[in-house]
Amino acid sequence: MKHIAHTSSRIDAIICLKGQAPSMTLIELFADVPIIAADGAANLLYNLEILPEYIVGDLDSVLPEVLDAMRETTEIIVEVDQDINDFEKAFRFAQQMLWKRVLVTGIHGGDLEHTLNNWSVLMRFGANMDIIAIDGERIGMPLYANTSYQSEMDEIISLIPQPEATLTTRGLAWPLTLESLTLGLREGARNRSTGEHVELEIHSGAVFMFVDARLPLLPATTQPAILQDES
Repeated sequence: MKHIAHTSSRIDAIICLKGQAPSMTLIELFADVPIIAADGAANLLYNLEILPEYIVGDLDSVLPEVLDAMRETTEIIVEVDQDINDFEKAFRFAQQMLWKRVLVTGIHGGDLEHTLNNWSVLMRFGANMDIIAIDGERIGMPLYANTSYQSEMDEIISLIPQPEATLTTRGLAWPLTLESLTLGLREGARNRSTGEHVELEIHSGAVFMFVDARLPLLPATTQPAILQDES
């Protein structure tokens, strides 16, 4: 059983993409966590006067003046492989650093196909890493194993199959009992918690679970963070 932790200290790294910029509240909350800018995301961070510890990618999007400004403070890692995108390169670097608990910002960047491709990358690396993606007031987490989540009463919880999953749930207004969800056929969006505890038993497949980010409303000690395996 995996449990959703409620502590910011459990995050190993932040990967920033060039979609929505991370809030300063988020940056301050995880001030001791290294930031990986995926290529052009460095431009976004530079405009916010945020210096990432690393820039990873083929550097076809980051501006030359940004690279020049960051060379003394940021490690620049050039990966020219055109068969994978810069998001995946950032995840591979995180794996090389043995970072397994990763927060992702800016997933909705560029054209729609970029967003869908980023989603695919999240699911791929979520099989072996604990990942949360934050977007505004919601966070998404790829889940492959049974999971326990400390929710708020009447919290909106969505379960999107990837691409199929058979689930049993407890603590939801519309429960599932050995029921199948299939992308393009039946999803589990916009369910609601009935208390302060939700359990997912994933019999097969995987889901992307969306819950409230609760930023900047909650202090770090109660911030829903990443998954811990306590089995």
